[in-house]
This record gives sequence, C-alpha cells and structure tokens, in this order.
Amino acid sequence: MSPSLINTPLSTEDHLLVVVTALPDVDAAKGLARVLIDENLAACVQLGSNIQSIYRWEGKLCEEQEVLLSAKTLASKWQEILSVIQKNHPYELPEILAFSPEQYSQQYGDWVQAEVNKA
Repeated sequence: MSPSLINTPLSTEDHLLVVVTALPDVDAAKGLARVLIDENLAACVQLGSNIQSIYRWEGKLCEEQEVLLSAKTLASKWQEILSVIQKNHPYELPEILAFSPEQYSQQYGDWVQAEVNKA
C-alpha cells in the first residue's frame, strides 16, 4: 500500500466521515452547506442537483426532484453535524446518512481534519 493512503486513522474520532442528505432545492442545499462550513462542521460540501427520488410517504407514492448534499467531516463531529442538519432541514423526516471511507489520501484527510478543527 502506498504510504500516502490512510487505511486506519489514529483514532475513531479522526476518521473521515461523509454525511449525506437530500434537500428540496438548490437554495435550501446552499443555505445548509454554508452553515456547515461556517460552523467548521465540514471541510467541504458538494451539491448534486437533479436527483430523482421515488419514495412512499404517509401511504402516498412520491416522485420528487431533489439536491443531494455531501459533507466531508470527521467522526468526532457526527453529533454536532447531525443536530445542525436536523435543526436547519426543511423536511419533517430528513434523510441523514453517514459513511466512513475505508481508504482516502493522507493529504485529504489531514486537510479535512485541519478545516473542521479550526477555532
């Protein structure tokens, strides 16, 4: 394995986390992205528009166009980022998922850690 790849972080709190949620439109997604960056809860937030979601809600089949938000952060920020997303999300029951990549570049991991740990 290349020395520039992280396979196991120094601690579970240092582990890179990708937090994903879907929002109804670009304005809502940009607003939430800015909050996450301003509060140092994410180093980077990417928005993917024109996502088609098909789901059942309260017994009704729904088809919606949404914006997918993907925030890069650390496992140590999970509770804070979860709380901020829940507080600022327009949906009654927002999708909030977190994934821990098994491998990522050392430089990227260091950058994410430096950004979310800024005072």
